[in-house]
Amino acid sequence: MHCWKTINVKKQYGFDRLFMISALFGIAVFMASYIGLAIVYATPLSDQYFLLFILALLAIYPLHKILHFLPLIGCYKSLKLIIRKQMKICPAILLHINEPVPKTRFLLSLAAPFLIMNTAIVTMSTLMPAYGHYFAMLLAYHSGLCLTDIIYLRNLARSPKYALIEETDTGFEILVPPVVS
Repeated sequence: MHCWKTINVKKQYGFDRLFMISALFGIAVFMASYIGLAIVYATPLSDQYFLLFILALLAIYPLHKILHFLPLIGCYKSLKLIIRKQMKICPAILLHINEPVPKTRFLLSLAAPFLIMNTAIVTMSTLMPAYGHYFAMLLAYHSGLCLTDIIYLRNLARSPKYALIEETDTGFEILVPPVVS
């Protein structure tokens, strides 16, 4: 195997820039979803269940990480869970993969939280339009969390079909098998 390319979005963009782009992306998603729901549903909004909204907001990040893990269940022996403090107060949960994973499985692992959670949030907002503002905020927050995954997806989608993805200290390495003559 040889390394086709190494991708490290955090080093390429920097934490501050990623945070700003993620926040702007979240605001754009909130505006689009809130305005869309307001146009489609003329239901008056309710502020009931605010505590439930706060609990859902706190649960999004751990659920997001769990959904990253599900497609990698077959590789559970090579996964390592790391919990760090980000900005001195926020816990950051990192999943580190110790051995190469097929590209399709890795892409599925990156896309799973975005597809599953955002679909669930949008579905619930259509079923309960009186709480559309809560769901718009949850969707915006989760979409902002998914921005780094989306950037990685975009970069990895252009890699060779049968590549393996390995996580190292320098980022994600895209490994391709040697060409046999």
